[in-house]
Amino acid sequence: RMRKALLGALILIGGLIMVKPFYSMGENVSTIETKDHKKIAFTHYNNGHSKVIILAHGFFNNKDVYLFKKIAKMFAQRYDVITFDFRGHGKSEGLFSWTSYEGEDLGLIISYAKEKEYKKIGVIGFSLGASIALIEAGQRDDIDSLISVSAPYDFWEIDFHFWEEEMVNDFKLNIGPKGKGKGIRPGNPFLKKVKPIDVVDKIKIPVFFIHGEKDWLIKPMHSQKLFDKANEPKKLHIIKQAGHAEKIFDLYPDEFEKICMDWFNETL
Repeated sequence: RMRKALLGALILIGGLIMVKPFYSMGENVSTIETKDHKKIAFTHYNNGHSKVIILAHGFFNNKDVYLFKKIAKMFAQRYDVITFDFRGHGKSEGLFSWTSYEGEDLGLIISYAKEKEYKKIGVIGFSLGASIALIEAGQRDDIDSLISVSAPYDFWEIDFHFWEEEMVNDFKLNIGPKGKGKGIRPGNPFLKKVKPIDVVDKIKIPVFFIHGEKDWLIKPMHSQKLFDKANEPKKLHIIKQAGHAEKIFDLYPDEFEKICMDWFNETL
């Protein structure tokens, strides 16, 4: 209980330090509205493909930051792509609930893709975005393939080894030009949450777990635990010397592209 309280306090304080103001919804932004009346901003890279990949970013990110735009363009070579901002991030409204309500945001984007009559839908989630994607995949049957990058098996078991060298590298990335536009508007971290480890065995689609060996925030054992409990078909890939979430793509873009493209080509 003490660890949970300390972690919650660190997360909330960190979020408040990194708080960003709302973007003006008067900008030319495509939005979709949740049941609790939050406008969720999204970008649809419509290149005429019959299959689509949905990108679900993690904490402190959004669809328009440097690395996520690069990842979107990577997938757009072979698929249509939809990127979006979870509530409390980027151009979307509301406060981030730390995975408690964000499933509705992703669910709306999935439903939007279904309305566009794509033959197949793939989802790739990063960090807490991967948690949300795993939880959604365990509750619906309209996703065809999933990639989970650096997901925690339980929000309250995040490792948060801030004393490790890789944390400094992440910090440098966030304050450098590639971190421009990042931020979060945090809500209550103590809201009730679904644990990915409790629902991963309910997922009936192919799942690929990717993790960085040197992840300081969420250790590789999280993906290992999820992989062990997941149903077939499944795959686990730990990338040597790699860090957390999109940092894997930043340092190893060719390897990341190959394993992701190979997976979606096989499963979509």
